[in-house]
Amino acid sequence: MSEKLFAAPVADPTSKAVWEAAREGKLLIGLCRDTGRHFWYPRGVSPFTLSPNVELVEASGAGTIYSYTILRAGGPICAAYVELAEGPRLFTNIVDCELEAVRIGAKVRLVFKASEHDGPPVPCFTLV
Repeated sequence: MSEKLFAAPVADPTSKAVWEAAREGKLLIGLCRDTGRHFWYPRGVSPFTLSPNVELVEASGAGTIYSYTILRAGGPICAAYVELAEGPRLFTNIVDCELEAVRIGAKVRLVFKASEHDGPPVPCFTLV
């Protein structure tokens, strides 16, 4: 039995580079050059200042579970908010681990999972 594929992300002009980098195993996040703060999801203006003075930078892939829920219907799957070491929170899935071991505050690391229709891989996380 093959692994279930995630829905393919839809790229727009401001996120195209993010999904191209995902194919190389890199997670790019936004950086506001005016404030030095990181943000997710990537966009052409800073969510802090509305300035276009932003750039994409590679995230470390380290994070902490901020919140989660385990969905049993059609699953089980673990949907979670992960706070990246750089600060922003990402809505994602916790994969490749015993779901009973998932806890708020648990350390996680980035893993990419395949998406449907040969789309870019989706950033997920697993327990460290």
